[in-house]
Parts: sequence; structure tokens; C-alpha cells
Amino acid sequence: MSVTTIIAGLLLLVALAIGIYLALRQPGEEEVLRQRMQEYGERDISATLEEIELSLPFAQRVLVPVVQKGAALVARLTPVNMLETTRHKLEVAGRPGNLGPAEFIAIRFIAAVVLGGLTLFLFLRTSGRAAQYRFLFPPLMTAFGFFMPVIWLGSKTSTRQNEIVKALPDALDLLTVCVEAGLGFDSAMAKLTEKWDDVLALEFGRVLQEIGLGKLRRVALRDMADRMEVPDVTTFVAAVIQAEQLGVSLAKVLRIQSDQMRLRRRQRAEEKAHQAGIKMLIPMVVLIIPSLFIILLGPAVLIFMESGIF
Repeated sequence: MSVTTIIAGLLLLVALAIGIYLALRQPGEEEVLRQRMQEYGERDISATLEEIELSLPFAQRVLVPVVQKGAALVARLTPVNMLETTRHKLEVAGRPGNLGPAEFIAIRFIAAVVLGGLTLFLFLRTSGRAAQYRFLFPPLMTAFGFFMPVIWLGSKTSTRQNEIVKALPDALDLLTVCVEAGLGFDSAMAKLTEKWDDVLALEFGRVLQEIGLGKLRRVALRDMADRMEVPDVTTFVAAVIQAEQLGVSLAKVLRIQSDQMRLRRRQRAEEKAHQAGIKMLIPMVVLIIPSLFIILLGPAVLIFMESGIF
């Protein structure tokens, strides 16, 4: 394999990775429409539809239509259970890139086919010792392209759940203060969404929207817990629903839940503090200790070399 072929293959793989990333982080339809209206309003003369389309980024003009066509095909061929499972995983991750289940599955297949095809093309042009691996690496790259979006989605889910866990104790404090001041639980959630603009506040705002559309509060809260899959949120929702059904004072329940969440946050912080020493061993062994040996023993080795012992 020539150096030019290797460089061209690496550039193609990097371009593919950038394209998949841009397709995954595509903005929502409302954001695209708002950008178009803003560009149209800033123009002194009327713009044609072609000029507006050409002003969009490359991902919106090329990659997104390809993914949408693939999603239409996937929606017809994929079982309903798989689509529902993927939809739930996307909901838990916060719907990154405003992706639907069919679009996400289409991105997985497109990434697998393109990565596997590029790798096979590169190895078919090889000769010599590297040619014996031409049928080994393409399947590996195909599997990597198929599971890479899943790994990305898992990282998004972990990040979102960590943000929820960090924000939950403070949110419960605010809910407790509002309820103890005489507000209803729905009004307290509205006050929370008014004061904050994080992931947890957006979820409480969605609960209020669902309640306004006619859904029961306990059902809306259960759906919120299912969308998060955070044990602390599940415990909090179960306590609120039980207090509502049994007629227990909601302010007292919220106060107890708030104290428990703060205790759990302190315990998690202590656990991470105990783990810090073990995690520091890896950089110490790999980076710090060899450097210390070089600094401390280097002059002695030079002295021995000059003295003729070595």
C-alpha cells in the first residue's frame, strides 16, 4: 500500500467521522426555521428559495436528506418493538440532535456500510504482508461503525443523568419552600421551571404541559421518571404519588425527600473522594514516577558512564 493511498484513506475516514458527528448534532426544525427567517429578514432584497437553501450548512443540505431517506426505509423494514426501544433510549438521552428512532437506526447502518466499504476498498489496493488482513479489518470497521452511534448515545445518557442527579437536591429544596409557603405542587413546579433552565427544569415543564393537556399528574410524573431512568427521581416520584393517594402532607414528604437527596449527594461526594487516590495511581505510575527516576537517577548514570564503569 502506497503512502498516498494510506493518507487518502485516513482523510476519507476523518471526513466520514466529521459528517456523522454533524448529522447527529443536527439542530431541530424550529431552529432551522428561525435561522431562515432571520436571514430573510436581514436581506435588503428578496431572496430566492435556491439562495436560502445554499446558505444552509453542508450537513443540512446533504447529510440530513440522506439520513431522512434512509430513515423512511428503516421505518418500513424495522420491527415496531425495536423502534419503540430505540425511541425510549433517545428519550432517556434527551433526544440529542432531535433524532427519531428510524433516523438513529439509519445512521447506524449508513456508518457501518461506509466505514466497512472504505476499509475494504483500501485493503483491496494493498499488496504484500498487509494483504492477508484485507478480510479481517473490514468486518471490524463495519461493526465499529454500527455500534459507534450507540456508544455516543450512551455517553449522552450518562451526561444527562449526572446533570439530573446534581440538580435534584436543589430542585427539591425549591419545591419544598414553595409548597411550605402555601403554593400547590403544580404551582411549585411552575416556579421551578421559571427560575431554572436546566435539564430537570425542562422535564418538570414537560410534566406541566402534559397535565395541561389532560394527563393525570401521577401518570405524567411516572412518565418523567421513565424518561430519566434515575433512581433518585424514581424514588421521589413514588413518594409524591403515594402522598397524594394517602392524603399525607406533601410539604412533609418533600422535606424528607430533600434531606435524603442531600445526604445521598454527600455520600456520593465522599465515595468519589475515596476513589480519587486509586485513580491517581495510573498517571503517577505512567507519567510522574518515570520522570522522577529520570531526574534522580539520570545524573548518577551519566557519572557512571563517564567513569568508564559501563
